[in-house]
Amino acid sequence: MVAVKSHEAERFLACPPPHIYLYLVFGPDAGLVTERARKIVSRAVDDPRDPFQLVRIGGDELANDPARLADEANTIPLFGGRRAIWIEAQGKAFVAAFEPVLGAPPRDCTIVIEAGAVKKDAPLRTLCERERNAAAIQCFPDTARDIAQLIDAEVGAASLSIAPDAKAFLVSQLGQDRLSTRSELEKLVLYAHGAGEITLDHVAAIVCDASNLIAGEAVNAAFDGDFAALDARLRHIFAGASDYHALLAAALRHALDLHRARRDADEGPREGSGFMGFGQRKEVFERHLRAWTRPSLGRAIDTLAEGVASARREPKLGPSLAARALWTIAHTARSKTAGR
Repeated sequence: MVAVKSHEAERFLACPPPHIYLYLVFGPDAGLVTERARKIVSRAVDDPRDPFQLVRIGGDELANDPARLADEANTIPLFGGRRAIWIEAQGKAFVAAFEPVLGAPPRDCTIVIEAGAVKKDAPLRTLCERERNAAAIQCFPDTARDIAQLIDAEVGAASLSIAPDAKAFLVSQLGQDRLSTRSELEKLVLYAHGAGEITLDHVAAIVCDASNLIAGEAVNAAFDGDFAALDARLRHIFAGASDYHALLAAALRHALDLHRARRDADEGPREGSGFMGFGQRKEVFERHLRAWTRPSLGRAIDTLAEGVASARREPKLGPSLAARALWTIAHTARSKTAGR
């Protein structure tokens, strides 16, 4: 049984057990899910661009034809070598497709399932956490420390340095989605090419987005239980073309950061934990940390994760689902349940 927590995933994927050939990569951070699935596939085959080595299948296709997975898994590539199957989970259940594959493990074939938020008791997750030859890998949004490490890696690879205030502000602006974080960092280092050091002006010019600031204010209002401020921010967000995915991701990341920090406050600090913030954002974070307990934050995380999953299933209802999730958080904060 292999259930890999999000903070353990990089270490696990650096040297996965050789007997594992079925991976479920899931979580609310779609960009991180894709990045980790791609990493597994890149290790599994010599050339992911070769259609004889890598086959991509939709989850709904498997649901309609469960026998296809065993056929694909046991197919020998035209020129020999290893093979991988990349499955994108969609709306229909396709657990039945894995019974023949788990009963008779394929040779030199890796199967990767890319999924969104998956409940703990979902059949697909239960299967991959239970089977000896499978692993279920969580992908939660990056913490502030994760983002800082990504910044250091990207900036260092470009032979640049970054000013402390620029880095602190950049950390506060990124983290809603791993792929979008990498994309913003790539644009930033390209913009600052030849400057030697990335400054706050570089970050403000390339990364800072007013819609992100408004989303952050909406999240803060929700966790403060400030109904008037939340209503004003949500009206502003949905009056334009703002991304409700980004709003939900920002709220979920904030709840996860609070939950980790609250755990550390209750149990003592752990390696890799802690919040890296500055100025007003740090003050807001500490205020929320004092007001919310671990159980109430756990419920908030469940509410937001369900909002992310529901918005994926019903994108037309995305704005309403995002607003409902944040209003639920605000009502919890206002009722003082969070402070008990």
